Amino acid sequence: MIRSKKMFAAGLATTVSAVALSLGAAAAPASAAGSVDCRGAVHGVDTDRGIASCTNNSDRTIRFRAEVVCGRAPDVSGDWVTLNPGQYGQSSATCAWYSTGVGSVGWTIQ
Repeated sequence: MIRSKKMFAAGLATTVSAVALSLGAAAAPASAAGSVDCRGAVHGVDTDRGIASCTNNSDRTIRFRAEVVCGRAPDVSGDWVTLNPGQYGQSSATCAWYSTGVGSVGWTIQ
């Protein structure tokens, strides 16, 4: 079965990711709010998989997970990933088989 996938423009995905970071960072203490560098992306081959990649530049341990917006299917969240100071990690989630693919990728930080 061949399905066509549609994605929002990269600018919209970046905007949604930035909003998600702002909302996620608001829940974290101020000392970590500006010290975690994250990016969201769609997998290069599997357009149903969204990936959040983060580097912890703070002085404390953080947890984060990917928040993936799926077209015509429920949104999904990735597994929680714990990062010590200086560490890098990824969290990913896959949209249901009947979705139209990843619309955007954000993240939640604790």
